[in-house]
Amino acid sequence: MAFGSKRSVVLADSLSLAKPGLSLSSLSPVLPSTPTVSFSASTLSHSPSSTSVYLTKIFPNNIENDNWVDAMKASERILASRFNHAELDLDMADAAYGSWTVDHPSALRMFEQMMGAAKGKRIVVFLDYDGTLSPIVEDPEQAYMSDTMRSTVREVAKYFPTAIISGRCRDKVYDFVQLAEIYYAGSHGMDIMAPGRAFNASKNVSKKTRDKGNEVVLFQPAKEFLPMIDEVYKLLKEKLKRIQGALVENNKFCASVHFRCVEEKDLNLLAEKVKSVLKDYPLLHLTLGKKVLEIRPSIEWHKGNALEFLLDSLGLSNSNDVMPLYIGDDRTDEDAFQVLKARGQGYSILVSSVPKETLASYSLRDPSEVMAFLHQLVEWKKNTSKSRPNV
Repeated sequence: MAFGSKRSVVLADSLSLAKPGLSLSSLSPVLPSTPTVSFSASTLSHSPSSTSVYLTKIFPNNIENDNWVDAMKASERILASRFNHAELDLDMADAAYGSWTVDHPSALRMFEQMMGAAKGKRIVVFLDYDGTLSPIVEDPEQAYMSDTMRSTVREVAKYFPTAIISGRCRDKVYDFVQLAEIYYAGSHGMDIMAPGRAFNASKNVSKKTRDKGNEVVLFQPAKEFLPMIDEVYKLLKEKLKRIQGALVENNKFCASVHFRCVEEKDLNLLAEKVKSVLKDYPLLHLTLGKKVLEIRPSIEWHKGNALEFLLDSLGLSNSNDVMPLYIGDDRTDEDAFQVLKARGQGYSILVSSVPKETLASYSLRDPSEVMAFLHQLVEWKKNTSKSRPNV
């Protein structure tokens, strides 16, 4: 089943389902509405002053909003509110998930059909990290992937171009994964290590030699924001140090405030302190992830752009025989799913054990199913290679 054969899905953000009357427009400072603007590597090479003007137009300074805490709390109640129950027993939860998989079938169950449509095409594998290759944990510094998962990803990279696109700092992801044979995009795609043939030199691109002598390029479209992000990170660390459970992480091009371990009674205080910092930085905006607030540069660049950049750097952006495959679990991965939908080619797979509104065509429950799918992908490639007649 090719991506284009799936019926179209209209994305309704899960927050709008989680609380009656809570809409995307009312959450504009948290989930800013971005106009469709073409943003290429050449566009990103313009001067800092023109960048500032452009960014101000895309993300107007609109932080006077009281819905932050509602949105933060709502992230825990998505499943229950989706089915109008305060609590769901296991049988009801299974039934709800089973109903959801009618539109988003298991990629394991549909594997043969998916690979049938991919036959003769070049598969490129894109993976999120947290919640996809490693479990979601309370302490983000402890989000280790298993040795078995690492071996599986290594095997995948032997047969397919493979990249990890994460919201984390690229160096942190590399420290977790420790595989030199794959490409990495950190900070939601704002820090990309790509094959050496990528894009002509500009202020956002630099060349680097990796282990084993392979040449790669670093593409950092938000490079001019580094001092600002570092400044905000230090301010947030100081402001939030007395809120128990709050953890501020510097992801290089993104400052992340984790509130998974913060008591609900302290969320108002946390939101106010974050807002007090953000109000002085109109060129930054706030997004909401899984129990994390992320302060990011206000440029139109996300995981979907990173996917397209990597395809282009591999020489596959305009190829009709390429089949991108993207697996992720977070709201930010929807940008990549949208790109695949617009291309009309590729497979988008959401990792989730509960029903969610998504643009993904397929689903996997958790990292263990991701590993099983990747293993199956490798075995399929080995078998097709063996069966191919000698010329």
